[in-house]
Amino acid sequence: MKIISHKNYLFLLGAIFSVVWLILALKPLYRKDWLMENVLVFGFVALLAATYKKFPLSRVSLTLIFLFLCLHEIGAHYTYSEVPYNQWSEVLFGKTFNSMVGWERNNFDRCVHFLYGLFLCYPVREVYLRIADVKGFWGYFFPLDFTMSTSMLYELFEWAAAEIFGGELGAAYLGSQGDVWDAQKDMLLATTGALICMAITAVINSYLKRDFAAEWAESFRVKGKKPLGENEIIKIIKKEK
Repeated sequence: MKIISHKNYLFLLGAIFSVVWLILALKPLYRKDWLMENVLVFGFVALLAATYKKFPLSRVSLTLIFLFLCLHEIGAHYTYSEVPYNQWSEVLFGKTFNSMVGWERNNFDRCVHFLYGLFLCYPVREVYLRIADVKGFWGYFFPLDFTMSTSMLYELFEWAAAEIFGGELGAAYLGSQGDVWDAQKDMLLATTGALICMAITAVINSYLKRDFAAEWAESFRVKGKKPLGENEIIKIIKKEK
């Protein structure tokens, strides 16, 4: 069985996502909110397109990014707080999804925050490993830390946008649905997703790599025995003179 080439796989995902994006770009529920939701998507896709030759991501990372972006576009089309998954569930199963799992609010946004951590932490790890050359524990901690940090920054971005635009547009973009702890819960879910992703990755690597434990031990070994801070500053000044 012939495996599709990396380049063709990237173009296939790009073509499918383009179709999904175009369909969901037609008559979104709130056009202005849709535009705001896609600002970061435009920038991210442009970055992927600009770097795919010099820094091609693995098929696993590309697939996870593709799945997350498709889910995000569904949220952007309807606005996250109004995605009609209950209606879809009622058509398919005769019951709303909320009634089956005991939810009271529209939790599509929270599911996507969780999947942000679950799906995107692995691609972030790949970037860290290939650029920063982090190893052992730090190859799992830094992707988790990055996911948590960007989740927090996104909540600040949402808050700023809601303050600037206000009214229905601000409320639609914020999507808190009256929950004063919405931002904190979103960040917790993203963190939980990232933790699960890194835990799964660690378990797989511990099974496949014989030197897994040794690599972790080495990552905790002190490499620089002398303190930095003011000592390093003095050293640099003396060197430059």
